[in-house]
Amino acid sequence: MSSDYQSFIVNIKKKTGIDLSLYKEAQMKRRLLSLYEKKGFKTFQDFFEAIRKDGVLLNEFLDRMTINVSEFYRNSKRWEVLEKKILPKLLANNRRLKIWSAACSTGEEPYTLAMIMSNFMPLSQVQILATDIDENVIARAKIGTYPERSLNEVPAEMKKKYFVKEGSFYKVSDDIKKTVTFRKQNLLSDPFSGPFDLIVCRNVLIYFTEEAKDELYYKFSHALKTDGIFFVGSTEQIFNPNKYDFETEDTFFYRKK
Repeated sequence: MSSDYQSFIVNIKKKTGIDLSLYKEAQMKRRLLSLYEKKGFKTFQDFFEAIRKDGVLLNEFLDRMTINVSEFYRNSKRWEVLEKKILPKLLANNRRLKIWSAACSTGEEPYTLAMIMSNFMPLSQVQILATDIDENVIARAKIGTYPERSLNEVPAEMKKKYFVKEGSFYKVSDDIKKTVTFRKQNLLSDPFSGPFDLIVCRNVLIYFTEEAKDELYYKFSHALKTDGIFFVGSTEQIFNPNKYDFETEDTFFYRKK
C-alpha cells in the first residue's frame, strides 16, 4: 500500500471516524482516484488537505465511498401507517416509548423515526437506539450529511425544519441527531437489550438464511414488551407470526402478544 494512501487512511479516520482500511483496497482506491483526478488533485495528501477545508468536498468524498444507499421515509406509505395508526396506540399506554432501529445503516431510518416522533412530543423527550454491525456506516450516520436523492420522500415541512443545505447535500439538524444513540451490534451473535415498545428492522432480514431469520424473530419477540410493535420491510412479511408470539397489526407491523 502506498504511503500516500496509507496516511490518507489515517487522516480520514481521525477526521470522520471512518476506517477505509476495512474496505478492499483496490476497489476503494479506484473509486477515490476517479474523484480526486476529476477535481484536479495529484496525490491523496493534496486531496485530504482540500477535504479538511471544504465541507462540500468532504460530502462528495463520503458519498463516493458509501456503498449502501438508504433513504428517509423509505416506502412512505408504511411510515404513514406508523404515524397515523401504530404510534397513537402505543402512546396511549405510555408517553416515553423505548424505540430501537436495528441494522440502521447510515442513519436515515432512526432519523426518520425521530422526525415522526416530533409530531407527538418535543424532541428532548425522544430517545432512539440505533445499531449496526458496520462501524463505518455508524460513523457516517453520526456525521448526518446526505445526498439530495436520499431525501426524495421527506415531507416538505420536515425538510425545511430539520435539514440544512450544504452544496447539493443536506445536513440533519443537531436536535434530531441528539435523539439517537448509535451502537455497534451483530444481530446474530450479540444479546438484545429491551424491552422495547417499538422495534424497526427493515430491508435487512432478506439477506439472512431461513434459520437465521427464525432465530432473529425469536430474539426480536423477546426484546419487545407485551403489545410492543415489530415493523419490518416491504418484502419481509412473516408468514407464521404466531410461532413468535406475534399478531399481525397491519401489513408489515406485528404486535407482541
